[in-house]
Amino acid sequence: MAITDWPVDERPREKLLQRGGASLSDSELLAIFLRTGIQGKSAVELARDLLTHFDGLRGVMDATPQRFEEVKGMGPAKWVQLQACLELGKRYLETTLDRSDAFTSPAATRQYLRARLRGYHHEVFACLFLDNQNRLIRFEELFTGTIDGASVYPREVVKRVLAHNAAAVIFAHNHPSGVAEPSQADQHITRRLQQALDLVDVRVLDHLVIGDSEVVSLAERGLL
Repeated sequence: MAITDWPVDERPREKLLQRGGASLSDSELLAIFLRTGIQGKSAVELARDLLTHFDGLRGVMDATPQRFEEVKGMGPAKWVQLQACLELGKRYLETTLDRSDAFTSPAATRQYLRARLRGYHHEVFACLFLDNQNRLIRFEELFTGTIDGASVYPREVVKRVLAHNAAAVIFAHNHPSGVAEPSQADQHITRRLQQALDLVDVRVLDHLVIGDSEVVSLAERGLL
């Protein structure tokens, strides 16, 4: 049955207009993005095929162009549109941080860092450079590693801090395993970075470890 034959209040577009995006399932949101289905399948059924094929929404968003085309009805144009939507979401979150105090807006900070770092299949160490009112100056990915680690060099971090004239920083890195538990190495490099930045009077406010479904704060754990 075509979506146009559904009751009005069950159609994804009308449902979003009446109740907001949070009321829609993943498949319904994807169906709005897809706009149309293929012969014999509605847009919602096609969206369900995508979610099943890639084992959920994250798999859909992380799919390469080649893998995306494995699903009938999908092609490079749809993949490009989907990636553009994803990037718009990340930039929207960044503008939210631009207008707020990053340290006293932990939910926005975590949401932004999860969006930026969770999708990588290798470890990435990043930094939020903040001014003396804890407002965001810039976000930078500083070091890239392998699936189980990234080398972090305090000297290079200090150089970037001074280049941005930052008064404080929040560090973050992802765990490609999906488990956000900080390792002994994470704690060790955080202490080294604190010691290096103390020499230039820059505060380390936190170090966040990004997993699949959790973000762990070393500050909240009492490890800073």
